[in-house]
Amino acid sequence: MALYAYILLGSLSFPLLFSLFYKDLINHWKSFGISTLSIAILFLIWDAVFTKNGVWGFETTYCIGIYFFKMPIEEWLFFFIIPFCSLFIHFALFHSFPKLKLNKNISKYLSSLLIILSVYLISTQHTKAYTLVNFSILACILLTGLIYHQTLLQKFYLSFLIILFPFLIVNGILTGALTETPIVWYNNSENLGIRVGTIPVEDFGYAFSMLFGNLMLFESIKKTK
Repeated sequence: MALYAYILLGSLSFPLLFSLFYKDLINHWKSFGISTLSIAILFLIWDAVFTKNGVWGFETTYCIGIYFFKMPIEEWLFFFIIPFCSLFIHFALFHSFPKLKLNKNISKYLSSLLIILSVYLISTQHTKAYTLVNFSILACILLTGLIYHQTLLQKFYLSFLIILFPFLIVNGILTGALTETPIVWYNNSENLGIRVGTIPVEDFGYAFSMLFGNLMLFESIKKTK
């Protein structure tokens, strides 16, 4: 059963239907395509290296059976479908509430706290590959947001809270919440071993970095058009 593919199709169906009403991504599809492809390349390289070295892997039973660099085709599509679905939520939220944003000082304090926590984990858990790479990228993304995209960061913190609801559902299923064996498995010796349900805590930083990195790049490209 190609459960991974069904999860992606299910994730895509709702935003694809309602994108007719919220056209920020549709009207700027070239900019979004460039930003998504750029971030996807970075994360796919990371993914391929980790898959090769057994940091994580995939249960073949739940995949179509087409593989590139030991990764199922569904994993490749993940980095295009999930950003579209997630950032659709972001744009839909601020289409409805354009002035909504987190207080600037709270955003700065929260970002600073997350950067300090990331640096601490990098320095104390550097032997764990997923923890090291994940929090290194998260710290860089947050620092870039603080310096160059403060207002965008204030907004994204709020939309990310909403994105977390479908994130918990999709990632929960992928990591084994509804199946005997997980679709995506993790080598716990390469992460902190802390899980929210079945989801490694690193996945939350992974999602934030992938989505906010995409959003920053998208908005930057849009300004040059």
